[in-house]
Amino acid sequence: MENVVLIIHLLLALGLIGIVLMQRSEGGGLGMGGGGGGVMSARSAATALGKVTWIMAICFIGTSIALTIISAEQSGGSSVADRLQPAPAASGEANDPALPDTDSLLPPPSADEADGAATGDGAATGDTGAPLVPGAD
Repeated sequence: MENVVLIIHLLLALGLIGIVLMQRSEGGGLGMGGGGGGVMSARSAATALGKVTWIMAICFIGTSIALTIISAEQSGGSSVADRLQPAPAASGEANDPALPDTDSLLPPPSADEADGAATGDGAATGDTGAPLVPGAD
């Protein structure tokens, strides 16, 4: 049923576009400046194309409402939020390597730096006792 109404809706849309494009232009926007027989006048002539446009527009709105009602009935009160599932809990959250144990924003030390800092030999910090500037004693 929904497919039939949808096809009728699309045909009405295409027909409405064609009918509107075939109508005579009446000048400026909203018929202003087009003379005494424009859209805004009290006695506008109802042409055959104008009547067909009104009929097709009413049918188009009717199929839009019908499609909305059909869609609402098929949803059955379900929501997109009802289909969401909670994320599975990760086992061992305390040992998660992606989250550091400290509040530091610095990257974690490499294995060589960690070994040097743990033994205290100064290799990790560059403290070898030699002067940093060549030629300075």
